[in-house]
Amino acid sequence: YVRFHLISPLIQQSAENIVLFDTFVNILSHNLGEPAYEADVAQLEYKLVAGEFGLIIRVKGFNHKLPLLFQLIIDYLSDFSFTPAVFEMITEQLKKTYYNILIKPETLAKDVRLLILEHGRWSMIDKYQTLMKGLSIEALSAFVTAFKSQLFVEGLVQGNFTS
Repeated sequence: YVRFHLISPLIQQSAENIVLFDTFVNILSHNLGEPAYEADVAQLEYKLVAGEFGLIIRVKGFNHKLPLLFQLIIDYLSDFSFTPAVFEMITEQLKKTYYNILIKPETLAKDVRLLILEHGRWSMIDKYQTLMKGLSIEALSAFVTAFKSQLFVEGLVQGNFTS
C-alpha cells in the first residue's frame, strides 16, 4: 500500500484554482485510463483523489510491480498534457458533477456547514459559477506548471518494501 499526498498552497487561493485543480486531476485520471489498464488486470489498484489541499495518490497490490504503477502515475503527472477535446469533455463532466451536488439538499447543507466552520473555504456555488464563466486551456496549463513548482509531499508505504 502506497499513499502520497502532494500538497500545494496554490489550490485554496481562489475558487478558480480549485476548479482548475479538479479539472487537472480528472484529465490526469482520464489520461491514465488506457496505460494503467494492464495494472488493473494484474490486480493492482490505483486512485487519484483531488483533496482539499492537494493530490492524493493511492496504489495498492502486489509489491513487486507496485513501483512500476506508481512510476507510471508520476511520469504522467510530470509530463502532463491534454488535447482541447479532452479539456472540453472534462469541463462538461465537472459542470454536471457540480450541478448534481448543488441540487441535493444534504450535500448542499454539508457544503454550507463546512463553509461556515472552515476559514478560507470556497463554496460549491463559487466553484460552479467559476466553471460556468468558462476556463481557458492556457489557464489550466499555467496552473499545472505552478502547482508542480510549489509542492510539499507526504508519503506512507506499508507492506513488504525495503527502505
